[in-house]
Amino acid sequence: MVPDTMNEKIIALLKKYTKHDFVQFTSRGNSAIFVALYCARKINPLKYILVPDQGGWLTYYKYPKQLELETKEVKTDFGIIDLTDLASKLDEACAFIYCTPAGYIAEQPIKEIYDVCKKKNCLVIMDVSGSMGSDLCDGTYADFTVGSFGKWKPIDLGYGGFVTAAKKEYFEKPKEIFNTVSFEEQYYPVLLNKLEHVEERFKTLFKEVAKIKDELKEYDIVHKDKQGIVVVVKYKTETEKQNIIDYCIAHGYEYTLCPRYIRVNCEAISIEVKRL
Repeated sequence: MVPDTMNEKIIALLKKYTKHDFVQFTSRGNSAIFVALYCARKINPLKYILVPDQGGWLTYYKYPKQLELETKEVKTDFGIIDLTDLASKLDEACAFIYCTPAGYIAEQPIKEIYDVCKKKNCLVIMDVSGSMGSDLCDGTYADFTVGSFGKWKPIDLGYGGFVTAAKKEYFEKPKEIFNTVSFEEQYYPVLLNKLEHVEERFKTLFKEVAKIKDELKEYDIVHKDKQGIVVVVKYKTETEKQNIIDYCIAHGYEYTLCPRYIRVNCEAISIEVKRL
């Protein structure tokens, strides 16, 4: 058995980083998303789940369908939420789920998003897989936070995730869903270590992002003045594309090609700094 003190330390850190008092571990980050959406549907039984039109995660579309909910896309500026469009789509919206940073690229206007949603009693689910442990994560402006400890996340345990709630009743009314999730205690020691050092990890990632943006400043960098843990560089020609790829190879950076829903829906190279 893992000592209670270790479990208590992990929960205390999750509470500190998310600013939520109610925490549930899951075996996967996707499980945490499903749980949060299930809870939202039970608490606020309306028709739609709102999702960003890019810079989100794939199961934002999959799980509402399984829960017999429809999805509506909210317009974004390469992942950053368009507040006017969000406000126009809140009628009959059960919840809005989005990532901060947007597509791991740029911080979101989290307070403004929350304020807009609250005017229509739409629940806010903030995906903090790429921000928990940094200043970009603040559950003060969310009803739920969800996150993954998977491969290539800042907390890269390679297993598990979590969902948190701002209010106790958010976990009480849909409590039956928690019989479907679990977390293996064998991972606690490594998770605790990673949680204790995640703030240092973000400092390293942010520093590397700033370096890359400076070295590629002649290129069209998406949200170049905003904070994130991935650098997305647009290209106009095949020569520009190859030059960016050559830069990544020369410096040992992994990269992916866009358009991709989880980054941006345009031709670009996503430099996956978070994988360092």
